[in-house]
Amino acid sequence: MRPADAAAGAMLAPRGRRIGMLTPSSNTVLEPVTSAIMSSVRGATVHYARLRVTQITLGEDAGAQFAAEPMLSAAVLLADAHVDVIVWNGTSGSWLGLDRDRSLCAAISTAAGIPATTSALALAEAYRALGVRRIGLVTPYTDDVNEAIAARYADAGLECPVRLGCGLYVNEEFACVAPDVVEAMIRRAAASPDVEAVAVVCTNMNGAARSAALEREYGKPILDSVAVTAWQALRMAGVPRTGLAASWGGVFDIPQDEACGGG
Repeated sequence: MRPADAAAGAMLAPRGRRIGMLTPSSNTVLEPVTSAIMSSVRGATVHYARLRVTQITLGEDAGAQFAAEPMLSAAVLLADAHVDVIVWNGTSGSWLGLDRDRSLCAAISTAAGIPATTSALALAEAYRALGVRRIGLVTPYTDDVNEAIAARYADAGLECPVRLGCGLYVNEEFACVAPDVVEAMIRRAAASPDVEAVAVVCTNMNGAARSAALEREYGKPILDSVAVTAWQALRMAGVPRTGLAASWGGVFDIPQDEACGGG
């Protein structure tokens, strides 16, 4: 090391863990909710890059929003910040297929040299760790998107006996679904005897605020996509999640060795 480098190094404090998140461009929920979750976490920060996503349909144009190339470019830029994990904070793998997300994570890890995961993979890992197989879906989406999610879940051995949506396809509008509407949908799903857990499958629909309280009321996991993605990212970055479950749901109490790799 050159003397100048040694002098500069002496001025630098040890850095905490850093989480990089790839964010849909029209999403206005995941950043404030993630910030709220992280407000009580010591030694970790979250850093965002946006990718153009404006609608959720099963059409080719909408599917093209989730092409690998833009995500890889954004991931490489996040790598400049020396993040410890990169997360696609979107649930597209829920209807496009988890294998697509696994391929994306492998490509990001190759291009950026950093472990990667996605919201859809985080949800799948939470289902596995909690031992639940019958999921009540709560989304802002149209019925055909919910049916596609149920079909992909069936491929993974999961059942979706309850599928509730708002019939929306403009991504920016998902964040505007009224809190009492979201809560009523979660309650309807959780009340079904055929459901072992409820999943809010969208990172732009705010189910996190009431998840912990509704879990206690119904005695079932209520898995909000934003909260579960934060859990997965913290776990992969090796950051303790002590005290988060009371406000954000029991997923944060899953022991470290009960969950495995992100991709």
